[in-house]
Amino acid sequence: MADELTKGFEPKDIEARWYAHWQANGVFAASDDPNDARPRYVLPMPLPNVTGSLHMGHAMMCTLEDVLTRAHRMMGFNTLYQPGTDHAGIATQVVVERQLKRDNVSRHDLGRDTFIERVWEWKAECGSRIVEQQQVLGLSADWQRSVFTMDAGYSRAVREAFVRLYHEGLIYRAKRLIYWDCAAQTVLSNLEVDSEEENGELFEFAYPVEDGGEIVVATTRPETMLGDSAVAIHPDDPRYTHLHGKFVVHPFVERRIPIVCDPILVDPTFGTGAVKVTPAHDFNDFETGKRHNLELIEILDSEGRINDHGGSFAGLERFEARKAVKRALDEKGLARGAKGHRLMIPRSQRTGTVVEPMLSTQWFVKTEPLAKPALEAVQTGKTVILPEEWTKTYEHWMTNILDWCISRQLWWGHRIPAWYCDACGHATVVNAEALSACEKCGSTSIKQDEDVLDTWFSSGLWPFATQGWPDKTPALERFYPASDLETGYDILFFWVARMMMMGIHFMGEPPFKRILLHSLVVDETGKKMSKVIGNVIDPLDLINGSDFENVVQKALPGAPLDEAMKKFKKAYPSTASMGAGFEAYGTDALRFTLCSYSPQSKRIPLSPKKIEGYRHFCNKIWNATRFALGYVEGATVGASAPAATLRINRWLLARLEDACVEAKKGIDDFRFDDATARLYHFFWGELCDWYLELTKPVFAGDDAEAKRETRDVLAYALEATLRALHPFIPFITEELWQRLPKPASSPVSIALARLPEAGVGRIDADAVREMTALQEVIGAVRTIRSEREVHPAAQVPVVLRVSEPTLRAVLEDDRRSLETLMKTSSLSLELPGGSRPEGAALSHAAGVEVLVLLKGIVDPAGEKARIERELKKAQKNVEALEKKLGAKGFADRAPPEVVKETEEQLQGYRERIRILDEARALAEEL
Repeated sequence: MADELTKGFEPKDIEARWYAHWQANGVFAASDDPNDARPRYVLPMPLPNVTGSLHMGHAMMCTLEDVLTRAHRMMGFNTLYQPGTDHAGIATQVVVERQLKRDNVSRHDLGRDTFIERVWEWKAECGSRIVEQQQVLGLSADWQRSVFTMDAGYSRAVREAFVRLYHEGLIYRAKRLIYWDCAAQTVLSNLEVDSEEENGELFEFAYPVEDGGEIVVATTRPETMLGDSAVAIHPDDPRYTHLHGKFVVHPFVERRIPIVCDPILVDPTFGTGAVKVTPAHDFNDFETGKRHNLELIEILDSEGRINDHGGSFAGLERFEARKAVKRALDEKGLARGAKGHRLMIPRSQRTGTVVEPMLSTQWFVKTEPLAKPALEAVQTGKTVILPEEWTKTYEHWMTNILDWCISRQLWWGHRIPAWYCDACGHATVVNAEALSACEKCGSTSIKQDEDVLDTWFSSGLWPFATQGWPDKTPALERFYPASDLETGYDILFFWVARMMMMGIHFMGEPPFKRILLHSLVVDETGKKMSKVIGNVIDPLDLINGSDFENVVQKALPGAPLDEAMKKFKKAYPSTASMGAGFEAYGTDALRFTLCSYSPQSKRIPLSPKKIEGYRHFCNKIWNATRFALGYVEGATVGASAPAATLRINRWLLARLEDACVEAKKGIDDFRFDDATARLYHFFWGELCDWYLELTKPVFAGDDAEAKRETRDVLAYALEATLRALHPFIPFITEELWQRLPKPASSPVSIALARLPEAGVGRIDADAVREMTALQEVIGAVRTIRSEREVHPAAQVPVVLRVSEPTLRAVLEDDRRSLETLMKTSSLSLELPGGSRPEGAALSHAAGVEVLVLLKGIVDPAGEKARIERELKKAQKNVEALEKKLGAKGFADRAPPEVVKETEEQLQGYRERIRILDEARALAEEL
């Protein structure tokens, strides 16, 4: 069988083949059988946008979710990983409108119905790309249950939710100040706006006071003064006491503007202590306007141009108007200068344009009654958030939640099910795609609301609308509530909080038992991935391989190659040693890497070099199995661990038990970093580095019973280890598992086999203690060989001095293993007490004096030269670290962990000097 495996692991040769095998055999399918008594595990997929293509955030999310899904399937759960895609209102409409723009056509030229038909055409052509890419990552979702949020059944659920909330008084229509995206031509919720600090300008100008004099105000948006309806001052500010109750005169429009006293809005220590008030275009000013009953003067149209209220500035684009207003104020002698100022600029997440606070009639959800039970569910432990630190953030946001604007001025999406009667003015809200007449007066002169619902409204119904709600379906009864939700912390409020509110309100219980939040994937330097910075990596380039020229052109589109390459290399320093590009690391290596990062970290600095390292780990698994296949043919593998008498076999089964228990605990606790670290250490550090090496003398010997036992233990442990690794690296484990001896009742796929847990091996403290002693003694010899640069093939005499009888018996019993791994042709066991032989290096391990005889093996001159080089280097490092620690203020100013690390480094170099001094004395004896 060994010759059937290639010498090295080639992921592309197996991945597509095994994914097709899983789908053909229904491995991913959840059971609808009402008689299925298995416990259920449900994980709703955070639905990707239909416009989307795979990025590192998706790769992280998909990997973690698939680990949970595969693990629970292997634990015997009836497992549903619910897939689907989101219609992504704004994002999809923007994509299709850009396509139309290339042909000099607008959506208005087409009309609403024709435009929506065009979007459906685009969705049919391009909408499946993200799903195909998810399958490349190995996602074991039940694809036959996939739901698109604009499907007929889902759309009916969205309308039903809207209608119920409306009739319960939890949805209302009102004119409010909202954020308006002038590019997308739609309102945005607060959560769809990103505010970041940018460079700006604080411009000062004077308003003439009606009875003489002036008052100077400062603003970062001079154009909004066209909509000013007050100037506010602090009532206790002595500079302006004489202006209480006075008016100023607007310099450009016929308007008397009152001076009002407002201690809430005005900070007398900031700027001039006087604030212009524009209630129709600023949220703080809006509240001030309500307190003082000020006029709401709207000066911008939907495209961001000044309207007729702007007088002579009407028709100007908002940023051109800013310049024009400043010039006009200067010409009138009212400009009082400007200075640089850092301020928060609100931008649309979708289009990147600066959004405008504007008055608009919109639909809102009254959130407080919905948020209260959603908050209570977390506080009482019905739903648990991991990592736990996010619980406080969730509680803060749900406690201070604002009403939610859910209407959007788009054509693509779920149209609001409200019809307005031209005859009587009545609004009919009903779950219907069309309405023929007014429910109040019967008139047929009715018109449906033009707006669509916020995408987050429809996706907030995901856990139950995917299962057939509002109908009481068997799927809804079986698969709601979900077990876990795994997603990024960045949409905790966008999506998770909405689902909590909607799920509890409509279904009576929280939609999830646990909310698992993963970190943000960033570049190696900690910066967020962005095509502006040029540090984006396409996961498929890591999976399939790509030269850096192609990689960087994707990372920084349109930039000169040299510039893009420089920025990319700066973002990923480890790529400097990676040649001309990424090798084809394969899906498994990428998945294992992403699982190796701690979810406790808010940012994950992706290192391509680390992925390369785990590609080597996959190759190690491949080659170790290839080696083992030459010995395990004919092995008997049962459902439980085989009987073992040899120490190495007892030890391996004990370490297998520990590794599998710890790995399962890591999965249960959402600490995949712990699980992968333990499995990595077991496979490479224990099974390969020790066990396989120790079996070589057994398989080369004449003891048939020892060979049989070792063969069965090796086959059993390797098969179990592949099962433990499968949730993390599904493709390579399937390929290798299919070739190994297995229990007779094994299923068609490793994905349906049992996940190893407690009892897979055997607890054996004696075997672990004895093997630990052997490992430490062998390790001591290997360290001496390495430090003295002994040739790897050289046979070196070794003397072990030990007094404890049991330990001495262990060493004697495993003499052949010791000789093989120490590479010694002469191993002597003695009692302690003798002098150190000339030219022998001495070490201590596990209560044993370890002597390695180097005379005649190590070149004295070369050894002395090596020691001197090492000493100079170590002394130089000691001097530098002592200087650093002794620097004035270092211990006080530097973080404690940095000081501790520096002290540990110094201690390490001092110990190195001590060892080198001993080696120098020994070199004189060689």
